[in-house]
Amino acid sequence: MEQTMAEALTFSGLTKRYGAVTVLSDVSLRLRPGRVHALMGENGAGKSTLIKLIAGVVPADALHLQQNGQEITLRSPADAAAAGFRFIHQELNLVPQLSVAENILLGQPVPQRLGVFVNWREMARRAKAALAELGASQMDVTQHAGNLGTGDKMLVKIAAALVRSAGEKPPVLYVLDEPTAALSEAEAEKLFAVIARLKAQGAAILYVSHRLNEVMRICDDVTVLRNGQSVMQAELAQTSKEEIILQMTGRAVADGYPARSAPLGEAVVCSAKAVRSANLSDLNFTLRRGEILGISGLAAAGQTELLRLFLGLERPLAGELLLQGAQVPQSPTEAWARGVAYVPQERRSEGLMMQMGSRANALLPHYRGWRARMSRERAQAEALAVQVGLKSAGPEQSVWRLSGGNQQKVVFARAIAGGPGLLLLDEPTRGVDVGAKFEIYKLMRALSAQGCAILLSSTDLPELLGMSDRILVLQAGRQTATLDPTGMAPSDLLQAFYAPSTLSEAS
Repeated sequence: MEQTMAEALTFSGLTKRYGAVTVLSDVSLRLRPGRVHALMGENGAGKSTLIKLIAGVVPADALHLQQNGQEITLRSPADAAAAGFRFIHQELNLVPQLSVAENILLGQPVPQRLGVFVNWREMARRAKAALAELGASQMDVTQHAGNLGTGDKMLVKIAAALVRSAGEKPPVLYVLDEPTAALSEAEAEKLFAVIARLKAQGAAILYVSHRLNEVMRICDDVTVLRNGQSVMQAELAQTSKEEIILQMTGRAVADGYPARSAPLGEAVVCSAKAVRSANLSDLNFTLRRGEILGISGLAAAGQTELLRLFLGLERPLAGELLLQGAQVPQSPTEAWARGVAYVPQERRSEGLMMQMGSRANALLPHYRGWRARMSRERAQAEALAVQVGLKSAGPEQSVWRLSGGNQQKVVFARAIAGGPGLLLLDEPTRGVDVGAKFEIYKLMRALSAQGCAILLSSTDLPELLGMSDRILVLQAGRQTATLDPTGMAPSDLLQAFYAPSTLSEAS
C-alpha cells in the first residue's frame, strides 16, 4: 500500500457553546503521522463534541486547523472528507434495510457496469476485501445489516472506514470512538493489528476509549479533557494509568472492583434444569439472592439470548426454567411487574426513548394504572439521578442531548427504580469512563447486599472476574462450564471459552 505524506495536524482554539453552557473551551490538539493519540476524559468531558467539530457535523464557535503549516477550512463533513479524515463513531448507526456491502460502500462512488448498472459483484468484492483486513471474511456481505449482531455491526463500520475508491488519496487521520466496546477479545486483537498497519502507512489516529489497559498498550500520546478543557497532554511512555485517572476525574479513583459486603442469601431466585431454547442448550444453574453470576463466552455464544429468556423475549422449548419458583415471564411487561429489570447492551436502539427526558425513561416501565402525580415523579426521578450520579439539566432534558455515559446512567436508573429482585445486565459498562464504571460496580454491590440477584453478561473479562461470584461459560449456545473466578486471570477465562465441556463445579 502507498505511504501517506507526513502531515502533522494541529487543531487549536476548539470551542463550542450551547447558549450559556460552554461544552468545549479553547482546546488544542496536535496529531502526528504514524502515531496513535488517545483522547480521554469522563463522560460529558467534551470528547464527543470535539469529534463532531472536527468531523464538521456540528459547527464550531472557534476552530483552527493547520495541515503541514497550511490553514484548512473545516465547516462541513465534506470539508473533513476532503482533508482526508475518516471516522468510526461509537453508535452503531448502520442502515438496517441495506446489505452489509452497501453499508460498507455507503458514501463511496457506486461500482458500475456499462456506466449504467450497479456492479454488485464488484461491490461485494470490495466489501469482502475490507472485512478480510479485520479477519471477518466469513461474513455474508449480501445479508441485511439489521440482522447482524452488535460485534459484527462494529466490524462493518470499521471496514467502511478502510474502503477507498480508485485513485483516492490515502486518509491522513482516522478517528476511532470506542471501537472495541462491542468487540470480543479476538476481534479487538484483529483491530489492533489493523491500527498497527495504518500507523506504518503514516496515518495519524485519534483513539477514544475508556479502556485504560488498551490505551496504555496501543497508544503513543494522550490528551485528557475535563469539563470541556484540556488538562493533560503527554506521551504515554512518560505517564501512568494512575496519573491519567487523576487528571480525568480530579480525584483518586480506585482502578478495581469493590469487594462483597454481605454474604449470599440461601433463597433461590431463578434456576435452569436441562433447559433448551432455539439458541441455547444444556442450561443448568441456580442463582441465589444477592449472587452475581457472570455469563461469558466468545462473541454471539448466546449471552444475550440467556438474559432474554428471563425477560420473556425468548421461550424455553425443553427443561425447567423458573423465576421465584414459578414459570418465567412470558413478556417484558410481566417481567418488569415481577421484579425483573434489564439493562440492554444497545442503549439507543433497545433501551431509551431518545426524545424524552430521564423522568419518562426511568419511570415508564413502573407505571401502575393511568394516574400519576407529576411532582412525585419528578422527585423520584431526581432521587434516582443522584443515586446513579446522572449529570443533566434536569429530568425533562431529552436524553439524546446527554453524553453516552449519562444515557447509560438513565438506563440504570430505570433498572433500579422498582427495587428489582433479578437484574439482567448486558454489557453494563460499555462506553462508560473509569470513574462511572466504579460507581456502577458500587451500585451493583449495593443491590447485591440488598438481596438482588444479578446475571452479568460482559466481554470485559477483568470485569467478569472482578464482579462475579461464579461464571457460566457458553460455547455456541451450549453451557460448557461453571467456574469459580477466585484466582483466575483473564487468560484462564479466555482459555475456558475454547475448552471442551467440563462443568467442573456444581451449578
